[in-house]
Amino acid sequence: MTVDAPQRPSVPPTPGDLMTPRQRLRLVLVLGSLIAVGPLTIDMYLPALPAIVDDFRTTPAAVQLTLTGTLAGLAVGQLLIGPLSDAVGRRAPLIAGIALHVVASVLCVVAPNVTVLGGLRVMQGLGVAAATVVAMAVVRDLFDGAAFARLLSRLLLVMGAAPILAPTLGGGLLRWTDWRGVFVALAAFGVLLIVVAALGLRETLPAERRRRGGVVATLTVYGALLRDRTFVGLVLVAGLAMAALFAYVAGSSFVLQQQYGLDEQQFGLAFGAGAVGLIAATQFNVRLLRRHSPQRILVVALGVGTVAGLALLAFAATGLGGLPSLLVSLWVVLAAAGLAMPNAPALALSRHGEAAGTASALLGAVQFGVGALAAPLVGVLGTGAVAMALVVAGGMVAAMVVLLVVVRPARLADLAPEAVVVAAH
Repeated sequence: MTVDAPQRPSVPPTPGDLMTPRQRLRLVLVLGSLIAVGPLTIDMYLPALPAIVDDFRTTPAAVQLTLTGTLAGLAVGQLLIGPLSDAVGRRAPLIAGIALHVVASVLCVVAPNVTVLGGLRVMQGLGVAAATVVAMAVVRDLFDGAAFARLLSRLLLVMGAAPILAPTLGGGLLRWTDWRGVFVALAAFGVLLIVVAALGLRETLPAERRRRGGVVATLTVYGALLRDRTFVGLVLVAGLAMAALFAYVAGSSFVLQQQYGLDEQQFGLAFGAGAVGLIAATQFNVRLLRRHSPQRILVVALGVGTVAGLALLAFAATGLGGLPSLLVSLWVVLAAAGLAMPNAPALALSRHGEAAGTASALLGAVQFGVGALAAPLVGVLGTGAVAMALVVAGGMVAAMVVLLVVVRPARLADLAPEAVVVAAH
């Protein structure tokens, strides 16, 4: 008489497991397009910032506030749209958000002054937040485990490539049109996204999985997250690293074009080279995580970024080495941020798997919110190389201090394996 071996319980397949390769490819293309609209909206008009200053006869600081408006809209929008999409589904908030982005982009074309342009950029940010939040939520609805991490890695590569292309595309457009033409292109892209989302993306959150409880339940979860000192510290570290990045984004066009004499196309290439370094660092993080913990990588990355930021400030203040020294130190800071930004969020989110969506929304809101504060600060300090370097270095130094004093790396719990995979990508 033979005894059958006990069978292991089968794990039910996720909706993504049932998709054909062709359906997965289409999903990647749709979600990649949604992810790309954020960086394009933020960065595509950067080469035109000096031209906007001249057109409106205003100050660089005032024009940089239009960048702040987009980041602020992204920050607030994530906090609102994340819980909303959990309650009513993904498609309706997505299409409504992109439609808002299209309307705001069209109105930017006819903006009569910088104040109106700044308000419309807030609307653009709110619309872009819907695309960003829903794209990530759809991946989590359909996939789990390694399949989730693989698809997420492809989308993160899109997020990294889009900032490289955006200023270059913007510089190319400015050969044929003025800065208003950039917003025409963004509006056209938004219309295309509405068609793509309507035809190519089905609802992925069934009614039985939607969260109820309204505002009170959402605020309760946010309150629990904010009481976790380590989580808050890691979120601030991620936000301060983002602040250093956006100080560069806000100040680089003025520094490289007005102070060092690069034209719009040369600026696009220099900006793209820095973004390549940032992307390369995020991908090198995959190899580093095979031998080192995220905690250790984060500490070393912020240490290198702090030293490079202080060197950047010294080069900017003294002029030693000219433009090459300035660019090399900037690129080292960006590479250090590229190592810090995947690991700090992964460590933070690994502490609250039961509220991953809300925790992700809070993380994104803080990152873009702190970035929104950093962008105009560069303009207030003068928009020159010293002003930009001071904010970039300040962001990296502050991130290092928060990590050592508030987070205390030695007290961090080990990451769950799936969180390490997400950090690696």
